[in-house]
Amino acid sequence: MSNQRPWLSHYPDGVPAQIDINQYASVVAVLEESFQRYRERDAFSSFGKRLSYGEIDTLSAQFAAYLTGELKLAKGDRVAIMLPNILQYPIALFGALRAGMVVVNTNPMYTARELKHQLEDSGAAAIVVLDNFAATLQQVVAETHVKHIVTTGIGDLLGLKGVAVNFVLKHVKKMVPSYSLPQAVRFKDALATGAKQAAPKPSLTHQDIAFLQYTGGTTGVAKGAMLTHGNMVANMMQAGAWIGANLTEEREIVITALPLYHIFSLTANGLVFMRLGGLNILITNPRDMPAFVKELRNSHFSVITGVNTLFNGLLNTPGFESVDFSNLHLSLGGGMAVQRAVAERWKKVTGCTLAEAYGLTETSPAACINPLDLKEYNGSIGLPISSTDVAIWSEDNQPLAIGEVGELMVHGPQVMKGYWQRPDETAKVLTDDGWLHTGDIAKMDENGYVYIVDRKKDMILVSGFNVYPNEIEDTVMKHPGVAEVAAIGVPDEHSGEAVKLFVVRKDPNLTIDELKQFCRENFTGYKRPKSIEFRDALPKSNVGKILRRELRDEKKPSAVAG
Repeated sequence: MSNQRPWLSHYPDGVPAQIDINQYASVVAVLEESFQRYRERDAFSSFGKRLSYGEIDTLSAQFAAYLTGELKLAKGDRVAIMLPNILQYPIALFGALRAGMVVVNTNPMYTARELKHQLEDSGAAAIVVLDNFAATLQQVVAETHVKHIVTTGIGDLLGLKGVAVNFVLKHVKKMVPSYSLPQAVRFKDALATGAKQAAPKPSLTHQDIAFLQYTGGTTGVAKGAMLTHGNMVANMMQAGAWIGANLTEEREIVITALPLYHIFSLTANGLVFMRLGGLNILITNPRDMPAFVKELRNSHFSVITGVNTLFNGLLNTPGFESVDFSNLHLSLGGGMAVQRAVAERWKKVTGCTLAEAYGLTETSPAACINPLDLKEYNGSIGLPISSTDVAIWSEDNQPLAIGEVGELMVHGPQVMKGYWQRPDETAKVLTDDGWLHTGDIAKMDENGYVYIVDRKKDMILVSGFNVYPNEIEDTVMKHPGVAEVAAIGVPDEHSGEAVKLFVVRKDPNLTIDELKQFCRENFTGYKRPKSIEFRDALPKSNVGKILRRELRDEKKPSAVAG
């Protein structure tokens, strides 16, 4: 790569070429500074209930003390958090980090199979789980290393209103399946116990792991990206430096609709805005678009982050156009490509440009962001952020010239330490000198703007979540009526892409409905195939490898059955 770094001359005013990662020893140091600086300011809001920075400080310290004092967990032990966006999430998150533990963010929608793999692989000793998903945990907990379970209901920290919320969810909406976890402790009881213990003060450095953030990476089976305190501090400061000139301390109200267990929301909303004294409005169920729009009406929000499907969904919800956008000055899209039609419509309705950012779980996540003073959507993922180098490499790992198409490579302090207990997988994506193979095919223009052209991997991106064909195929092959299967991504107007299956039947009587039911039992929603096509045969290479690309390239696939 040339040493000019063409992007630097196109940086927005005030954005430094480098950030000083040594300003903070750990994520905890950032949090504790914010707790002191913004004590009286509201930090998180959920269902109308707000907690201040001071209250989050107290409650997360109690949870940290519970983990170390009562449960006798040690620095470096893994704690899984299986919660949606509710007030308990930041308390559990910050508490685990303050205790020196490694947070294992766990998607609440996981099936038993997916949950078991993550708990087993991470070696999590404890888990905080919402009542709604505890029945899933019950199925697998005996086969994992989990010794301690903390359960909570959505309404548990909402006061009197919360009692009603919990009652409606359980008895009216029937959203809480019954479960039996006799060893479990209630979240509020854990906090009360922790309040009687001394809060831990572990010594943390940039090398200590803060998160095991699970991703399929380059192959199908989910792996834990080891994100250190150094990685996370770097990315908070990089993103903060990039967007900071547009933001005002103690004034920002950010809509947090993407789940905080997703790396984009975790860093951009959960952490960057803590450093600014911002208020996170937690949206527990953004799929309920009418309720979401109602929340937006009451919030006077100034910032919103999301994926393309979220922005598109809001634009298509009646009443959104009459929301008050007068304070909105930052709309940030990531997690999947922002579509031009959505970005243009967003600007027209809200008056705010939808700026696209790019990142990966393995980069904590931000690597490139568009300047926030963009006048209109430009189709680019932006410029490499401070302290970040980006290069385009050829198949034989040689840097390519400006405008040439190759694999996007990223180097910077936000690049993960590696995959948890997978040196072989780590070696596939990290070079000896720290360059990360992203698996995305891209080009860079003369100004340093990066454009994604295609994906090297066969990964499917559904609403910002990675779906790996290997995992889908491996699981579907377990159905006794399936002989062969291939999974590909097909364009979908709602989710960007959707999963499509091509199946060769072993049992001629196997039906599409039967196979869809099997997928419902084994995959969380976004992984389930939207369409299934039966074939007599699948295209293969000369060594018998199924050629997914040929299936993707077919113009008019002809179904043999249903």
